[in-house]
Amino acid sequence: MRRRLTADAPSPRSVFLDVPNMPWEETKFPGIRCKTLFTDGSGMATLLMRLEPGAEVPLHEHTAIEQTYVLEGHFIDEEGECLPGQFVWRPEGNTHVAWAGKEGATILGVFLKPNIFADGRPFFTEEKAGD
Repeated sequence: MRRRLTADAPSPRSVFLDVPNMPWEETKFPGIRCKTLFTDGSGMATLLMRLEPGAEVPLHEHTAIEQTYVLEGHFIDEEGECLPGQFVWRPEGNTHVAWAGKEGATILGVFLKPNIFADGRPFFTEEKAGD
């Protein structure tokens, strides 16, 4: 077994996921499903999200940097749009509404902390943080 370089201990093992065979999870948002690829219990999460055509992520504020890579479709907000292969990151404090275009969207999102929603609805990473 490989040893760590910075401590006298075994190297922790990698975690491999069979993402195509993972079930899609429903979210609190109509038309949006996700697969949780990583969560650490604090709200940090990596999510594969599928948005149906026109599905909306309602008004929210980012409490830390959010990174989004578009795999399929069209992901839009008031500031711009991303097509397949494009990437957007939003700084802490960014407040916006996001939605999928007419063909829907599949995106990979990396969240450092849960978002805060204007209507008080918990973001699904907040619920997982207490698990």
